[in-house]
Amino acid sequence: MPSKILVIGAGELGTQVLHALASHPNNKDTNISVLLRPSSISSTDPAKLSELATLRSLSISLVPGDIATATKSDLSAIFKNYDTIISCTGFTAGPGTQLKLARAVLDARVVRYIPWQFGVDYDIIGRGSAQELFDEQLDVRDLLRQQEKTKWVIVSTGMFTGFLFEPGFGVVDFEKSVVVALGGWENRVTVTGVEDIGRFTAEIVLGSGSEEVFGNEPVWVAGDTISYGQLADLVERVTGRTFERKVRTVQAAKEDLKKDPRNVLYKYQVVFGEGKGVAWDVEGTWNVQVGMKGVTAEEWASRNLKV
Repeated sequence: MPSKILVIGAGELGTQVLHALASHPNNKDTNISVLLRPSSISSTDPAKLSELATLRSLSISLVPGDIATATKSDLSAIFKNYDTIISCTGFTAGPGTQLKLARAVLDARVVRYIPWQFGVDYDIIGRGSAQELFDEQLDVRDLLRQQEKTKWVIVSTGMFTGFLFEPGFGVVDFEKSVVVALGGWENRVTVTGVEDIGRFTAEIVLGSGSEEVFGNEPVWVAGDTISYGQLADLVERVTGRTFERKVRTVQAAKEDLKKDPRNVLYKYQVVFGEGKGVAWDVEGTWNVQVGMKGVTAEEWASRNLKV
């Protein structure tokens, strides 16, 4: 059982992972820490102060470190004090960050590592996708697969459930009452709620089958897998309104991306429109196999949508 765990980042996912680790029944004699920017730790912002106070109340130690500016050696010096590291810092950290973290983990000879790969199945999507940062995820996988000293597991979650309903993603527009299918109505997408990802990750790290899960390969989890047609139906059920249905073709998304190459929304619309590596059956997931059910898309919408 791990005795010293470091979570990198306390954003949307990191906070859930930290809370789930702190409340896990097997966390006795386990020290949990979180790596935060020094400016976050010394912040005087009331909301940030409240977040930090909550973490401290859970006996979580705050460790200063800026992954954007720190060198690989700087990070390695921090990482060597822990036996399990969970990276909860995503693409916003910038290109090259995931590789730097992985190299620092390996240099520090950390026993177990969960990299930031909470998302789609990058192996199936392959290199050269519309989202170029996915290639770095494959570089991280190559790096981990080429060594044997650090055990690792990749937690493939699909899309965060909340993102599916974000107006900025361009699939559900509540103001205009429109649902847009990426690629076609039969196209499917796997989603997992961020709170469930926290629970599943804590179980992977602290659960009784933990040693087996760190098998140097990905595991797949899910709250739900639905088609865009099913999504349109559930949005109408939850809101009690009628929504216009439109299809966003891959070709249209690609043409828009050509005109605006830095548009992250278009990149994701191409990837999810192509429908490769973005969906898997819930029944075969790791969490279902160990008896952990996730929140479905409809349950999430019923609880969270203000309609």
